[in-house]
Amino acid sequence: MAVAIRKANVHDANGIRILINDYAQDNRMLFRSLSDIYENIRDYHIAVDGDEIVGSCALHVFWMDLAELRSLAVRKDHLGRGLGKQLVQHVLNEAPGLGVRRVFILTAIPGYFDKIGFTSVERSELPQKIWAECVKCPKFPECDEIAMVTDLAE
Repeated sequence: MAVAIRKANVHDANGIRILINDYAQDNRMLFRSLSDIYENIRDYHIAVDGDEIVGSCALHVFWMDLAELRSLAVRKDHLGRGLGKQLVQHVLNEAPGLGVRRVFILTAIPGYFDKIGFTSVERSELPQKIWAECVKCPKFPECDEIAMVTDLAE
């Protein structure tokens, strides 16, 4: 069966949590509680293979025209199939309809996002408001992630 990408719904929350927290255990992203995922379910797109969630990506609006791409995860047995890039594209396609013109990401793998149109920027170029979630990170305050942005066509 082909993998499909769609908006997540409340019935997908636990599957998203399991996928994200598998990466979080390896210190590759932030842990997400089930409550947090339910509260932000509208942010998520998922990749499904049959009835199994094999990928996730979220677009979280931060400010007037700025959003964060977050929680990009692909189940390890589905890596190398282009699902991550497809999920990112689905999220970016949604952004202009929300009025978002700039999307940022904090990442430890800048080379991956460079290939799909993101550019490294100084953290100081992003509003201070985005750092509120950093205190939840086990790397805080010694963050090694790179800030990257992509500007979307109007």
